[in-house]
Amino acid sequence: MTDTFSTGAQARDKSADHADRQLSHLLRNLALNAGPKVTLRDIAVAMEDRSFGAFLVVFALPNLIPLPPGATFILGLPLIFVAWQMFASRRTRIWLPQRMGDYAFEKASFAAIVTRITPWLVRAETLVKPRAWFLGSRFSERLVGLLALILAVIIFLPIPFGNWLPAFALAIIGFAHTERDGISLLVGTAIGAGSIAVAAAVVAAAGALVSFIF
Repeated sequence: MTDTFSTGAQARDKSADHADRQLSHLLRNLALNAGPKVTLRDIAVAMEDRSFGAFLVVFALPNLIPLPPGATFILGLPLIFVAWQMFASRRTRIWLPQRMGDYAFEKASFAAIVTRITPWLVRAETLVKPRAWFLGSRFSERLVGLLALILAVIIFLPIPFGNWLPAFALAIIGFAHTERDGISLLVGTAIGAGSIAVAAAVVAAAGALVSFIF
C-alpha cells in the first residue's frame, strides 16, 4: 500500500514538474511576475536550457503566414542567428547582443500576446510531450543545430515557395526541443530533410531553365 501511494506521489510530482516547464506555463509565469517591461533577455533567461528551441519557434512561426516579397530576408536572419548558436555556441542557452536583448515589450502588451497564443500552445502540448528524448549531449544538440542552420538559410534565400516547409519543420523542431520530445523531433527532422530536397529540386529546375533559355 505504501509503495502504491509512493509511486502515485512520484507520478504527481513528475507531472507537476513537467507542467511547470511547459512553454505555455513559463510564458504565463513570466507575464504575471515581470516588471513594467519584458525584454527578450528576460524571455531567454526564463527558458533556460530550452531557449534555443523556444526562440526557433518564435522566429519560425511568422514565416508560416503569407508575407510580402522580401520579408523572408528580415525574418530569416534571426533564425540564422539562433540556429548558428545552437550549432556552434559553447553555451547551453541562447546569447543575445545587448541591443537585441534589451528589446522590450510593455508588460500589458506581452501579457496580451501570451493570452492570445496560450490556447494554441496548450493544444500543441497535448501532442508534443516529454518522451524518447535522445539529445543527451551538447554534440548531439549541435547536429540538430546544423540542420536548423541549413533550414534557416533556405528560408533566408529567395527560393520560390521555399520558405513555408522549412519554417514548419523548424517550428516543430523548436517546440520538440522545449518539450524534450524525441518523437516530434524526428518528425521535424524528417520534414526538414524533405524541405531541403524540395528546395534543391527547385534550384536545380531553375538552373536548368536558365541554361535552356540562355
